[in-house]
Amino acid sequence: MTDSAAPLQIDTFLPYMRDVIRCEQSLRELNLMWRMIESAAKMNCPVEAKTILPTMTATREGFNRLEQDLVANLVSEKVATVLDEIGTKAQYVIDIVVRNLYERTADVGFLATDNELCAFVAGLHDNQEAVRQRLRAYRSKYTVYDEIILLDVAGNVLVQIDETTPLEGSVDPLLAQTLASATFVETFRASDLRPAKQHALIYSRRMLHPDTGVIVGVLCLCFNFEQEMAGIFQSHRDPAGRSNMMLLDGHNRVIASADTLWTPLAASVPVNQGAAPQLMMFAGREYLVRTFSAEGYQGYQGPLGWQGQVMIPVDVAFSGRGSNTLASLDPSVADGLLSHAQSFSPPLYEILTAAETIQRVVWNGQVMTSGQRGEQMKLKTILDQISETGARSNELFSNSIGDLYETVLASSLRDSEFASHLLVDLLDRNLYERSDDCRWWALTPELRVALAAPERDAEVVERITPILDYINRLYTVYTRIVVYDASGCIVASTHPEQDGETVLGSAIDPVTLAQVHALRSEQDYYVTPFAPTALYGGQSTYIYHAAIRDPEDDGVVVGGIGIVFDSAPEFSAMLRGGLGAKARMNALFVDRQGKVIASTDRQRPVGSRLEMDPSLLALPNGSSASRIVVHDGHYAIMGCSVSSGYREFKVSDGYREDVLAIVFESIGEVRDRLGAGHRIETILKSDLTERGGSEFATFFIDGTLFALPAEHVLEALSASRISSVSRADRKACIGLLALQSDAENKGSVWVFDLGYLLHGRASLIDKSSQVIIVRYGDQSIGLLVDSLHGVPEFNEAQIMSTPFAGQADGALVKRFIKANGGRLLIQSVDVRSLFAVLMNRKTLV
Repeated sequence: MTDSAAPLQIDTFLPYMRDVIRCEQSLRELNLMWRMIESAAKMNCPVEAKTILPTMTATREGFNRLEQDLVANLVSEKVATVLDEIGTKAQYVIDIVVRNLYERTADVGFLATDNELCAFVAGLHDNQEAVRQRLRAYRSKYTVYDEIILLDVAGNVLVQIDETTPLEGSVDPLLAQTLASATFVETFRASDLRPAKQHALIYSRRMLHPDTGVIVGVLCLCFNFEQEMAGIFQSHRDPAGRSNMMLLDGHNRVIASADTLWTPLAASVPVNQGAAPQLMMFAGREYLVRTFSAEGYQGYQGPLGWQGQVMIPVDVAFSGRGSNTLASLDPSVADGLLSHAQSFSPPLYEILTAAETIQRVVWNGQVMTSGQRGEQMKLKTILDQISETGARSNELFSNSIGDLYETVLASSLRDSEFASHLLVDLLDRNLYERSDDCRWWALTPELRVALAAPERDAEVVERITPILDYINRLYTVYTRIVVYDASGCIVASTHPEQDGETVLGSAIDPVTLAQVHALRSEQDYYVTPFAPTALYGGQSTYIYHAAIRDPEDDGVVVGGIGIVFDSAPEFSAMLRGGLGAKARMNALFVDRQGKVIASTDRQRPVGSRLEMDPSLLALPNGSSASRIVVHDGHYAIMGCSVSSGYREFKVSDGYREDVLAIVFESIGEVRDRLGAGHRIETILKSDLTERGGSEFATFFIDGTLFALPAEHVLEALSASRISSVSRADRKACIGLLALQSDAENKGSVWVFDLGYLLHGRASLIDKSSQVIIVRYGDQSIGLLVDSLHGVPEFNEAQIMSTPFAGQADGALVKRFIKANGGRLLIQSVDVRSLFAVLMNRKTLV
């Protein structure tokens, strides 16, 4: 979640959260009612109310605290959710741009050493049209460029591919800077090299004479910045148009905007690098803002100072976010997830804890006044008001907790879905570059000449290897680059040695060789299926192939080039980079059959199969989905997205290889116990026609409603107060609990796990767990239960005995209570049998 030292100004955000305002109003009304009940008891029946006044005071004070905490936590969680969501997108903007531009730095470095281009710039030949066609061939593969220019050292343009804006020369300072640099130069500003553009992103590198090494000119690759940013914004901006995504320079000026009418180019905008939960003003409107600088990729930080940013107006930030996630969940899953609130949403956990405290206070008040008649009937009105107000309070807590829970889950679902979308986008963008590389390198003149020679001597083949080695040093995403002849025999390779043997002389598999021979033009390529291959040490990977053609006849295939993608570390870096610092997340790439291509989950290595819903595996290209699932014995948020390609890659180039990105965010282990949070059927309806029945204290164990005669119940205390004490093999006894400090109940009691006594299974102790203090005769014990329910009254007609009633056989449940017209059966624990069982086991101290 968002973490910032800046304090949250509740009153600043509250006017924009209509649901929280309604909650605050209800809290104030209930708070006033508790005060009125307390005052009425003090004035009308102070003597009779003496026993419950401390409880009412505690309830009122607890309600005061909860009113403040609940509103503060609701506001805090909603603000944090919005900041996290727009922060994820802001970080994506800058990260994907930096990853893309990193590839450009490699491109310009490699192309600037192209022998044919260097010879032309050095004046060794003057075939300008042939050079222009070669540059256009390059552009037809690396479609991210909209212009390529060769210049001499004086700035004269020797050749360019964009003839719509003819240039004679340039006086741009980048030329002198490039000529003086031994590496690439990155420029983003207005330039006479691209006169029709307000800003141009140009990668330049000096070129050397192929024989003497003297500096002879400059290569400029002009990146189609506007088109690239439009694609990013189109794919990942808010479809509802509630926020705006942008790219900023180092001076916080907008250099790209998803909506230029909303946030124009060159506008200076406020930034929020520290994720402060505060509003920022822009153009007369207040915004929540998140800003991210580049984390860098392969040591490259991107253009100096560039930042990704997303801004959302506060007046729409918290609206239009309805969801029905909870309604679609199985109640057991919803309650199980909620039991892990402390780990995935501390504010939600704090509210749950406070609500449990209030519920326990109200429950204790009902217990303390149960069975009181005669003069105590003066309290009847007060007690009825306590019961009614307590029920209203619990309903409000339940609704508020549900709203906050819905907010947290919906945000997590959106986040996992977006993360999976980001991952398949990173994959497609990366593999797009691989398809470009193999096709361009297949056009290397030296390779074409060597393979077309009728008889290849060792000297000719030896000239190929240094070229391949140079490429592989520059492009480290490949473990090996091989060149093979028309028969499929590998004649040259980088890193040829493998497991004590050489790949030289080995053969490309017949299927691949046939596919390469069938490629119709230099624009076509072939990718092997993701499978184990000897060229990757027996591991699975993709190998990109392109045909090497006769230099005199493009229709004749004289061999091919295969570039072996280093899939293991590269895919792992993609997955981990996409997840960022999210420790509880795992991610996988799988194919349409669920076969794992890459994984951060050690339990699911490459080649294994991920079991998942077939409907997700069949999602259309470009689609995403998210849901809550049980995964490896844990509740998890799952996001899933299907690849859709990038530019022409997997879109119009004939290649099809669908990959799905799957993201799992683990919430916590599955818990079998089902709480009472969603049990509408356990809300009791009065079946009494007149007073005079028996009152029972009701509670939950393993999702089932149980009861104890209220006359034997003293109070309930939080299970967090239990002091664990070793009792050898007596699993039912779990510790000691100090009683409240009134004179009658002073001291400590042993606490027994009632769930274990009933079912033989140890109960899970969490924030809902309570200990009910039960007295029989002169002895008292504590009983661990899952959660409290109420103190209802039932008439004799509703109570029926079991076949075990009256038998001393150790059975703890000897009566059932028929509630809600017989639709709900409540098991009544027999107190006498309970104490007898514990005495017989000699576990009662």
